[in-house]
Amino acid sequence: MKPLSSIAGAVQASTTMAIDAMFKQMKADGVDVIGFGAGEPDFNTPDDIKAAGIAAIENNETRYTPAAGTVALRQAVCDRMKADCGLDYKPNQVVATSGAKHAVYVALRALVNPGDEVILPAPFWVSYYELIKMVGGTPVVVTATEDEHFKLTPEKLAAAITPRTKALILNNPSNPTGMMYGRAELQAIADLCVKHEIYVVDDEIYYGLVYDGAEFVSLPSLGAEIKDLCILINGVSKSYAMTGWRIGYACANDTIAKVMANYLSHSTGSASAISQKAAVTALTAPQGEVESMRQAFEARRSYIVERMNSIPGVSCIKPEGAFYVMMNLDQLIGKTLHGVEIRNADDFADVFLKKGLVAVVPCTGFGAPGFVRWSYATSMDNIKEGLNRLEKFLANG
Repeated sequence: MKPLSSIAGAVQASTTMAIDAMFKQMKADGVDVIGFGAGEPDFNTPDDIKAAGIAAIENNETRYTPAAGTVALRQAVCDRMKADCGLDYKPNQVVATSGAKHAVYVALRALVNPGDEVILPAPFWVSYYELIKMVGGTPVVVTATEDEHFKLTPEKLAAAITPRTKALILNNPSNPTGMMYGRAELQAIADLCVKHEIYVVDDEIYYGLVYDGAEFVSLPSLGAEIKDLCILINGVSKSYAMTGWRIGYACANDTIAKVMANYLSHSTGSASAISQKAAVTALTAPQGEVESMRQAFEARRSYIVERMNSIPGVSCIKPEGAFYVMMNLDQLIGKTLHGVEIRNADDFADVFLKKGLVAVVPCTGFGAPGFVRWSYATSMDNIKEGLNRLEKFLANG
């Protein structure tokens, strides 16, 4: 048999899959396990959004749409980005995709030639690394430490730039860290990208989940030059509890948007017509339920951070957005827990699930092998019980 694609063969399965598979099997076997791995809100999609999807089916709005999405959806995106972020885009500069991950992939397809370097700050969402490889690019990982609040500094960015640098991926607020860049930090990054003509795949999917009254600043809002270099990635999955509806979108200059739309026309075609109709309602209806969900996440975040930092042996810093917290394992590395030597996050996550009956995400595949990620997109009861189990697990280890 002839060999398969070397590019496809180099793509690695998610490093979180082993823990997730074990968690699901234990749950199916009736074991009382609690999961903190979810990258999706635990809330239901708001009723008015669901009703819009149902109406689309009943009204037979179930056919192909333009590859870049319906005009109604693209206009709704423009209006929402203007209202929330002060951004001016035209509908022809918006491309709707089958989820925000799809938007990142198509953006990289539009930008990257084989051998181009893409700077990737770590800790990073596990898919970014593989997506860069899938388009023939070379990931250049730049680690941001906990002392730096997991944020890329301009000094580290400048040191990573070479003649082969084509793009930077920036996730703000971040998965897995929950950290958010402030205006001055973004301006320093923008200045370097403009100076060196570096594109930015700017993933702001968590922009609606920001806490403590902090100001969210969208990178392309900082000026015409950086806006021209940005492909803004967003979607309805996180803020509207619509993960399964699979609607993301990208906003970019006319040339990039056209290239992305052309690529879609010969690959997936348009996103689901039904989901697009529901997304229009999500973006244009009153945003009260979005705020209610945000407030619930903020309360959970505050509880989990305070409680985690009270437990001997672990610690975390307070995230500013999204719904994740990174638990530092430095004090546990090299120790033995329940008969297992903890060399990294994978070891901890494995024994914590088996003996502590709690599933968390090891951040080895996120470029942070000394941390595990907890998602607080789950009930407060689960959060309290999960932390009770953590305290007991460490105390009896």
